[in-house]
Amino acid sequence: MSTVATKPKRGVSLYSYSSEFGVSMSLEDMFAEMQDIGGYGLEILANSHIEGYPNPSSEWLDNWDRLIKKYNIVPVEYGHWVDSRLYEGRELSVEESLEMLIRDFKLANRLGFRILRTKLGVIDEILSPVKNWKEIIEAALPYAEQYDVIMCPEIHAPTLLDSEIVKEYVELIKRTGTKHFGLNVDFGVFETQALPADHWGPNDFVMPPSEHSRVEDIIPVLPYVYCCHAKFVKVTDKLEEMTIPYEKIVNTLVEHNWNGYMLSEYEGPNKDVLGTAPYQVRLHHAMMKKILGE
Repeated sequence: MSTVATKPKRGVSLYSYSSEFGVSMSLEDMFAEMQDIGGYGLEILANSHIEGYPNPSSEWLDNWDRLIKKYNIVPVEYGHWVDSRLYEGRELSVEESLEMLIRDFKLANRLGFRILRTKLGVIDEILSPVKNWKEIIEAALPYAEQYDVIMCPEIHAPTLLDSEIVKEYVELIKRTGTKHFGLNVDFGVFETQALPADHWGPNDFVMPPSEHSRVEDIIPVLPYVYCCHAKFVKVTDKLEEMTIPYEKIVNTLVEHNWNGYMLSEYEGPNKDVLGTAPYQVRLHHAMMKKILGE
């Protein structure tokens, strides 16, 4: 019996439009843009895109439902934080962290999201999470199951895919047998070269180059990857990303029948210049369509 091949799907993190939101684009404008480029998978940042977060009004929720239906948007990933350093001089306890998580589980579930980009506080330059992260996650697992959500820490540069913390994440999944904890891989971990300095604008924040993961390093963890941040820095008019080996990444996902969402996340030059991000996201989706053969 043959297996039907599957392939990744396209979407957008609204973080890409952070300079546009509330200035040149409303929530509806961003949804309309996603529909126009055929990138229907949605990531929001809860505290940025939910008016009145964490307690949106019934009017806002009704409008959310209307827009999701009108533009055929698929709620994919809900970005949220456990504010581990809320109090000066100490980190949050397991109980305090769990309270924040349950609050977001309920809201994500109401908005139609199953995958959560769950970010805990970090303690070092390689983005290791707070020391009690295992206790927090394991305490939250029954509630994640109750609200049918999956907590996914983001594997983000300079963290490497072949690193101790990623191995610990996978070990927790295997030990507990949970289907409510997984990974989000940010494509920035594969960035092989820095964008030349003359491409950056005067107001840009430029991340220094760091050691990168090999594309092959994603293969062993793919069973635990529920979605990906399709980070990109600059796509040329020839539909080539200048810093990240996109063709190899996407083809690897296709070859291994990974069918989650790649969510465009623009972090490139002149992001604060209106119109730059929407244009770059359009190029990015044209590039991904080309690689996927769509």
